Amino acid sequence: MPTQQNSGIYSVSKLNQAVRELLDHEMGRIWLTAEISNFSQPSSGHWYLTLKDDKAQVRAAMFRGQNARVTFRPQNGQQVLVRATVTLYEPRGDYQIIIDSMQPAGEGLLQQRFELLKQTLGAEGLFDSIHKQALPSPAKCIGVITSATGAALHDILHILRRRDPSLPVIIYPTAVQGEQAPKQIARAIELANLRNECDVLIVGRGGGSLEDLWAFNEEIVARAIFASHIPVVSAVGHETDVTISDFIADVRAPTPSAAAELVSRNQLELIRQLQSSKQRLEMAMDYYLAGQQQRFSRLHSRLQQQHPQLRLARQQHQLSLLEQRLHNAIMKRMQIAQTYYEQLQRRLAQQDLRPQLQKQQRLLQQTQYQLQNMMSGLLNHYRQRFAVACSKMETVSPLATLARGFSISETSEGSVLKKTSQVKLGQKLKTRLNDGWIESEVTEITKIKTKRAPRL
Repeated sequence: MPTQQNSGIYSVSKLNQAVRELLDHEMGRIWLTAEISNFSQPSSGHWYLTLKDDKAQVRAAMFRGQNARVTFRPQNGQQVLVRATVTLYEPRGDYQIIIDSMQPAGEGLLQQRFELLKQTLGAEGLFDSIHKQALPSPAKCIGVITSATGAALHDILHILRRRDPSLPVIIYPTAVQGEQAPKQIARAIELANLRNECDVLIVGRGGGSLEDLWAFNEEIVARAIFASHIPVVSAVGHETDVTISDFIADVRAPTPSAAAELVSRNQLELIRQLQSSKQRLEMAMDYYLAGQQQRFSRLHSRLQQQHPQLRLARQQHQLSLLEQRLHNAIMKRMQIAQTYYEQLQRRLAQQDLRPQLQKQQRLLQQTQYQLQNMMSGLLNHYRQRFAVACSKMETVSPLATLARGFSISETSEGSVLKKTSQVKLGQKLKTRLNDGWIESEVTEITKIKTKRAPRL
């Protein structure tokens, strides 16, 4: 890196400040493996130590808030893996590192590999929820990828036998620890997908140290789980153990037993639900049958009350009553009519009506004669009035005027022509004579000046 000349003049404090800022910006956080020496813990709770190797050493500090999370007591001469920030202690001009986390060197290197692979796969999106597959409900067949002799398989089979003994289980035995374990686990996942015998896979093992569980942190296993078209449940170690398989699987179970519970149905719970459903169905049927029985009883009672024989008997009785009332009413009316007829006969026998009829006939003839005379007089009177009216009408009628040699002209619009201003040259006119109409055309218009009468 070429050096750049800086013509500025620094004070010692400014120089130390500039170097500290340069270290903070350029170095950032680093991973460092080294041996502990000069370890001390004053009353403040902070840790002060020197980290060294065969050729060099550097001062380090770990503050109380960070060292409280360390799970072991550091000892001089112990190899550790630390994550730290490189900085400069300005008052003395000494550079040092501030430790964020500390682990024993063996587990620390594995943890570093774990974080690196987790970051790589996470950046590729393999942990995204969009890729997660839903577990089948209920599962029809379960595949188990684990050691054939391990406690995890025993726990899984025990849970499945207790919860859902009819559920088929296919075991894909594989090593879960050692150098060959990652490849065998990946091959087992691929084989299960190729054979397509089950609809959910449990991949896991029992608890152990980070080294024991490391097969499930290998990239080959992670990518095999991601490529599986069968949903995968990761069941590695105990609840506190976290592996890459947990992040990339469709579902993480805290233990193998918990994984078996996730993918199986609880037989006792199913029986309880069936019994509960049976009780509700029986109660519903009892209620329904009771309601139908009540309805049948009401309908039967109504049918008995409205039986055709009973209705016919009631109607027959009512018909008899009506027939008796009709007979009584007719007999009563006949008696009244007979009595009235006898009274009229007696009155007729007592009075002779012939003289009265003759008198009324003479009066009718006289009235008829008078009416005829009156009608003849009125008719002659109206005939004379009609003749006089016709004579007067003929006197003032325009037709009579036309008969004396006069005529009436009209414009094409039907208006009676009275003045020369109503017509124009070339206009058509219609003229009424005594015996018909003629049509003419205006060829000349001549106005006659009228003389005004002299004023008196």
